[in-house]
Amino acid sequence: MLEVTRKLVELLDLAPIGDDHFQGESEDLGFPAVFGGQVLGQALMAASRTVEDRAAHSLHAYFLRPGDHRLPIDYEVHRVRDGGSFSVRRVIARQEGKEILTGSMSFQVEESGFEHQDVMPSAPDFNTLKSEHTLALMMKQYIPEHMREKFTRDRPIEIRPVDPMNPLKPEQRDPHKQAWFRAQGDLPDDPVLHRCLLAYSSDFGFLGTSLNPHGVTFMNREMQVASLDHAIWFHRDFRMDDWLLYDTDSPSASAGRGFNRGNIFNREGVLVASTAQEALIRRREPSSS
Repeated sequence: MLEVTRKLVELLDLAPIGDDHFQGESEDLGFPAVFGGQVLGQALMAASRTVEDRAAHSLHAYFLRPGDHRLPIDYEVHRVRDGGSFSVRRVIARQEGKEILTGSMSFQVEESGFEHQDVMPSAPDFNTLKSEHTLALMMKQYIPEHMREKFTRDRPIEIRPVDPMNPLKPEQRDPHKQAWFRAQGDLPDDPVLHRCLLAYSSDFGFLGTSLNPHGVTFMNREMQVASLDHAIWFHRDFRMDDWLLYDTDSPSASAGRGFNRGNIFNREGVLVASTAQEALIRRREPSSS
């Protein structure tokens, strides 16, 4: 396992601080606030620590306040229900006593049943694509100096976008994106860890799908963008240290909000997870000055 990946695994390894209470550290990825995927992954880990012999199959969360990456995050888990097949947990994430995320997670015993899935869409082979890290290094001199180090450092999740857009010179495109991604280095055989890492990774670039038709990115100064909520459905087992295809689209944007949805396939074409998210994509009014 690479050192950057080891640090991410350690970031998700929460410390118990009381009955069904856990604490996690934060990381600075160069965003103004804590990366939403980090809070999702840690919240799912906190809930998973209170469930035995059942795997997470869905997560629904609301981002309430921007988190401060300089502060740890406390996670409080409520055991809503333990039924014969399903368990439900509610998680509240706080910093300095204020809620920054609330979410519900559902877990299910292993079970067989009907099977069908969408066909994996066509996509270029990941071996033919450059990683986001490589692309950032290629345009390093054009990245604002105060963001340069964060955007060009080694990353635990390798993302190889299909037809990447230059964030400094955005253009109007269809509301559709694809990217291959994986954790760098071999991971332990822990399905909980792989699900938490997928929750973490599923927020990267997701809201940008709804920005595509409008020729802007999160780096445009006049834009105010933030994830408002996030949902994940885990359909089948997978490994985060093998390549996964993230296929996303945005069927609607209105009232300053963009709706995004995604399907995640392994390289054999098996649909392993689906996601949905609404995001704030607000163009700020120019100041009177």
